[in-house]
Amino acid sequence: MPLHFIDRDISSEVSELSSVLIVPCNMCPAVTVAVREKKPFIQFFKHFLKSAPFEDYIRSLQSQLRDFGLVADVFRSSLYHQWFMCMWTARKRKKLGETAKRYDAVLVLGCESAIESVRDAVKSSKCKVIEGMEPTGIMNAQLSFQLPGDISFKNCKIVSTSKRSKDNTEIK
Repeated sequence: MPLHFIDRDISSEVSELSSVLIVPCNMCPAVTVAVREKKPFIQFFKHFLKSAPFEDYIRSLQSQLRDFGLVADVFRSSLYHQWFMCMWTARKRKKLGETAKRYDAVLVLGCESAIESVRDAVKSSKCKVIEGMEPTGIMNAQLSFQLPGDISFKNCKIVSTSKRSKDNTEIK
């Protein structure tokens, strides 16, 4: 199942910057946002291979960053096999590295593996890497399909990844 995330307050990290490139992983963060918003993750006949709740979240994040006076663009990965940032091809990572050179920082929406992928991709630039979300555990959920083509996650619980903590939190 996908990782579950909470948003981080990044205001202090972006306060001295003038531009940010948002680099989203399209799987786990997108599932988190869809579950949090209680909306379908994918609606094939309305948005095909895009998660509408996640797209709204990214637009809102861009707006917040622009309110700070920053240029805020998004590095897109529209092909379904590039949804998992941690498994991007060398070519996709190279493209990110080249694009990131035009920005002061990259804001990663993903797990530690995604952050590592971005760090590797942008190491030749002077870009600051900012973690936009923090993982809290793994989502345990039931996949739900509704006509005409909506995919949702139901009965979600957050399972701790810590061996010491066995408390599971239900998402309401």
